[in-house]
Order: sequence, then structure tokens, then C-alpha cells
Amino acid sequence: MFNKILGRTKNDDSGNKEHSELMQKISKMDLTEMKSYVSNRISSMPVSREGLVVVLEYLLKVDKKTNTRYLKIDDNDAKIKKGFDLVIAISTHSLITFPVIKLLQDFIEAHKDIIEKFDRDNKQTYQSKLKKAVENAILTIGMIADINNASDVLKAK
Repeated sequence: MFNKILGRTKNDDSGNKEHSELMQKISKMDLTEMKSYVSNRISSMPVSREGLVVVLEYLLKVDKKTNTRYLKIDDNDAKIKKGFDLVIAISTHSLITFPVIKLLQDFIEAHKDIIEKFDRDNKQTYQSKLKKAVENAILTIGMIADINNASDVLKAK
């Protein structure tokens, strides 16, 4: 049970293959398709814990040629807003794990300048929304752990 929350899989070899396949599929998606994937609205591709990690890794990945990430400070406001909303959707997902929370924190840190500029230019509050989303994700994992502990105690009796 706790292996799921910690983001550990049983077999590492197939996990690497699954990870690379997911990365390839997700790299072909735009933000709207990624949000559909996270919301489990793509019937041919059910959302998974590994998928949430891959989406965040893709958003954080630095392009070697241009030395930029997927979201850039000069992107249009609609793209940036969709990116932030995607991150918030991931943070509220029931398949949340500790590696996802770590990537959420990395996203906020890496995109701090974009968040501040977007909030200032559009009179938004994404900086506080994203921080609150991470806090809620941590609380969610705590609740999941408590429920599973209670379930394990009941099974033992």
C-alpha cells in the first residue's frame, strides 16, 4: 500500500519501458490533451500514478537546443493559465504520490518568475493557488495513509 503512495513499482525493467512509452505519448500532447488525460477522459489511455509523474516531468523538462522548458515567460497567457490549471488538477488527483508532490514543488520553484509575472499582469493569484494545491496534496496523502492504516487494522482482526 505504502509503495503506491511512495511511487514505487514492483518491477523496475517494465517500469522503465512504461515510463518511456508514456513520455513519448505525452510529448505529443498539448496542454488540453494532457488535462484530458489527467481527468481520465481519454478512453484509450487510462491515467496512472506513473502518468502523473510523466506529465510533470514533461512540463519541467529543459529543451537541450533552446535551453527552455515547456512553459516560457513570453508564452501567451492562455497557454500559461492552462499549464497552471493542469498542475492544480494533478495536485487534486486521487492517484497522488510523494514523487508527484516533489515534482509539483519543483514546478513552482522552476516557474516562479512566470507565476509572478502572470499574477502581476493578469491580477491573478496562481502563486497562492499553487502553494495551496501542494499543501492540499500533502494532506490528501496523509488521509489516504490513515484510511489504509485503518483498513489494515480491520483486516487483521
